[in-house]
Amino acid sequence: MDRLNVYLSQYSESHQNRTNQIIHKICVPVIMFSVLGLLKALPVPESWPLWLDASTVGIIGALIFYATLKNMRVFFSMAFFILVQVIILELLRPHFFVLCFFLFVIAWIIQFVGHKIEGKKPSFFKDIFFLLIGPIWVMKYFSNAKDI
Repeated sequence: MDRLNVYLSQYSESHQNRTNQIIHKICVPVIMFSVLGLLKALPVPESWPLWLDASTVGIIGALIFYATLKNMRVFFSMAFFILVQVIILELLRPHFFVLCFFLFVIAWIIQFVGHKIEGKKPSFFKDIFFLLIGPIWVMKYFSNAKDI
């Protein structure tokens, strides 16, 4: 089994409860969006281009990880997913910090409630890369992709 399917299989082990699954299908994209927004809100020198901020570093790191999974469908899907979020954040500029902070805190609280219902710890306690697998798991569900 390739590395991506191993990650997805392990991630699914702690997301069997239907309520926890629904929570994650909502909260994982919200958390991803809020993290990008929080990174985008970090100050940078005024002389830097608008696109060059801490979110750029995070996006590049995430895309490198997704590329190492050697699945072009996943890579391009995640790149598109990230692009849509960045466009939304740019439309909300400069008022997105408070919104992203609020979304981040609330979504994490709800996810921990989901794991309490599930009775299992979040996957990222075992491997930090599961924070990047969660969005793929959600994308797989919404795309009905069987070959990921």
